[in-house]
Parts: sequence; structure tokens; C-alpha cells
Amino acid sequence: MPTMRVMQITKPGGPLEMVEREIPAPGPREIRIKVEACGVCHSDSLAVEGYWPGLQYPRVPGHEVAGVIDALGADVQGWSVGQRVGVGWHGGHCFRCDACRRGDFICCANEKICGFSYDGGYQEYMVAPEEAVALIPDGLGAVEAGPLLCAGITTFNSLRNSGARGGDLVAILGIGGLGHLAIQYAVKMGFHTVAIARGADKEPLSRQLGAHHYIDSQAGDPGAALMKLGGAKVILATATNNDAIAAVIPGLAREGKLVIVGVGMEPLPVNTLNLIAARRSVSGWPSGTAIESEDTLNFSALTGVRSMNEVYPLEQANEAYQRMMSGKAKFRVVLKVS
Repeated sequence: MPTMRVMQITKPGGPLEMVEREIPAPGPREIRIKVEACGVCHSDSLAVEGYWPGLQYPRVPGHEVAGVIDALGADVQGWSVGQRVGVGWHGGHCFRCDACRRGDFICCANEKICGFSYDGGYQEYMVAPEEAVALIPDGLGAVEAGPLLCAGITTFNSLRNSGARGGDLVAILGIGGLGHLAIQYAVKMGFHTVAIARGADKEPLSRQLGAHHYIDSQAGDPGAALMKLGGAKVILATATNNDAIAAVIPGLAREGKLVIVGVGMEPLPVNTLNLIAARRSVSGWPSGTAIESEDTLNFSALTGVRSMNEVYPLEQANEAYQRMMSGKAKFRVVLKVS
């Protein structure tokens, strides 16, 4: 039987180990993908470190997968061998729970997660349910597409569903793996875009990405600075520091909304008077389904939104993972698999 290279976790805490496995065959309604690139996301640490409940080992991480359809299982419709496709965080749904029956697949009670529920993209071939697969447009290479299937869709989808309209003041808190994409999307969507981060050194990059204003949260009160600009209709929090998030809430305009996509593990300290007095709100947003991944990829190809990536070969997955975890990468880390 033909084999493939795989970087797998055999126990919580790692490390990733290179092994040879037989190339898997797709089952009914499954698609096999020849992986070309896979992003290394901070969420992968939930699998590597063993934080995800019920995780079975060995496990292959990776949910920013870009490649080419290599084989189709029985009963797959609408797909063909050779198409360029990707798989993101949302790895499939049950079609039966209340959320699925209402078409809200991303909130499926039995949602599958690529790289958690089944083996992900740190390998040369992977199999995914057909409903998890997104078509990649010709304008994007595999390395470019990978990070857009998690960091991209999360920021794009949250912004376009935030209620903000063209010309509204929208602030992006944090300029990292999520934030550097969020700034680009906000600008391309026609929002009056404000970047907020710690330190004056982040301003040149923010301006380069298209931000109309920059607020150094260390130089003063970021909420007050936002109000001087008229108040934000939406603040997209990509940072994971909940104190930093709480500090910008007073910068929301009347009926403004704070949308959180950066996962902080500590409780969020919120002054409820700040919410009540001006009908402000706080919400979260997950990533999105395969068709929403396609929307993200198509919008990115059309408007020139691109992730800033550091690229490693598959066999250096441990180095790539540690680079991502260090927080020093600028700004996404991608494995080039083939």
C-alpha cells in the first residue's frame, strides 16, 4: 500500500513526530485531499497540549488546509478530482440537531473540528466530510489560502455580520495573526477603520495595512480616543487580553457592539453601566462553514487581502509550532507540505 508522511501527536504535550502511514481511503460522502499547505494556528495547541476534551491519540493537527482533491468517496456530488480545495476549523455537522435543522451549521451540537475530531492537515493526504470542503479560487496559492480558512474567515465573517455599514467607524483591537487580516477586511469593506494596539511601533504597519487611524493604548485611554473620533459602531477584539478588551468598551458609540474573536481564558471585566447607558452590547463570533470560507477566499482574491506568513516544510512542524506559540511570528505560520 502507498504511504505518506505524517506529523502526529501521540500524547498530550507532544512533540510532533514524523511517521509513515498508509494513505487513507475516503468513505461515503468523504473527500480525500492531497495537502499542499496547512496553517499552524494557536488553536492547534488545544490538540497538541491535550486541552481538547475527549481527544483521541495519535492525532494529526491542522485546520487551515489547502490542497487538491485526490479521490472521492461514494455518494459525493458536485466535486471532482483535481479541484483546488481547503478545509477550515468547521470540519462537518450532523444535519440533525436543532441548530442544523435551522441551517445554523456552525453551531451544530455535534460539530466536527478538523484536526480534533479527525486528522487534519499536518500530513500529505487527509480525508474530510464533503460538507467541510471549500473551493479555492485561482487567484490564491495554497500557502496564501491556508490561513484564510481560519484567521481569515473568522475576521471576515464577524465583520460582515457585525451590523456595521460602509462609512461606519470600526475599530480593530490587536494587530497580530487575526488583527492584521481584520484591518485589511475592514478597509476593503468600506469601514472608517481604526487600529488599536500597544505601543507606537505598531502604527507604521497599521497604516500600511490601510488603517485610517491608529490608537496607542499605552499612550492614553483608548476608549476616550475612540470617542474623540465619534465612537465606534463596532469594535472587533482580536486580542486575548481581557483587560485590554474591557478598556475599549467605553469607546463604543450609541448602540455600538463589541465583537470578540480572540479567546482569552480569564473573565471579562465589564462595567454594566457602560452597556446600559448607551444600549451597547458584547457578543462573540465563531469562524464559519465551508460556503463562508469560499466567500472569504473569493473576497480576498478579489480585493487583494493577504496574510503575512512565515513558511516551514512539513518535517519542521515542531519548529513551526514553537515559532507560532512564541508569539514572535509575523503573523501566521504555514507548513508547505507539497
